[in-house]
Amino acid sequence: MIEVLIVDDDTRVARVNAAYVEKVAGFHVVGVAHNAAEALHRLETLPQVDLVLLDHYLPDDTGLVVVQEMRRRGHQTDVIMVTAARDISTVQAAMRQGALQYLVKPFAFAGLRAKLEAYAELRRTLDGGGEAEQAEVDRIFGALSAGGEPDLPKGHSPTTTELVRRALMTAEGALSAQEIAERTGLSRQTAQRYLKLLERTGRARLTLKYGDAGRPEHRYEWATRP
Repeated sequence: MIEVLIVDDDTRVARVNAAYVEKVAGFHVVGVAHNAAEALHRLETLPQVDLVLLDHYLPDDTGLVVVQEMRRRGHQTDVIMVTAARDISTVQAAMRQGALQYLVKPFAFAGLRAKLEAYAELRRTLDGGGEAEQAEVDRIFGALSAGGEPDLPKGHSPTTTELVRRALMTAEGALSAQEIAERTGLSRQTAQRYLKLLERTGRARLTLKYGDAGRPEHRYEWATRP
């Protein structure tokens, strides 16, 4: 069983989330906490916590501070943020601090189930250990993005899609294909291909930058940027 700690300041929401988790095969709620201090205490005292479903808005601190303190204390427990926080800075910080998924409230049971099933698939993939070829790496990254990403067209890699997505999400403004290539180590042609894919699926926004002469430069930014 995958042992889950639910952290949410709203007791009703915590009960609902716990009930949702218990409905997913292979998952068990091992504890519930309603503030940052209680969450950290439970991580110290519970015999096993594999996954934390963590709200960001807590009465005594933020979920991101909880993650920072978890890592400082040596807890490598996996984290899925489950929160109403929608600002890009919080999403970026959660990603940089190692949150595996980010689920925005409000959501239906199907949304949480998809995230949990994707997490279970990731654990099954990693349990084999050993070394990974590229196909195995793609499957690991694909498991992380399952449940929220549309199916990729043939010939497109989940790993490369994730590289481009992260470059866009962490940028302060729109980027060209060349700038994406420099940040990710991809060729300009490959970066352009994946940028067009993200733009077609509505996850990236295309703008044109006109210079003094010649064709306008295509620039892209993450579509959810305010």
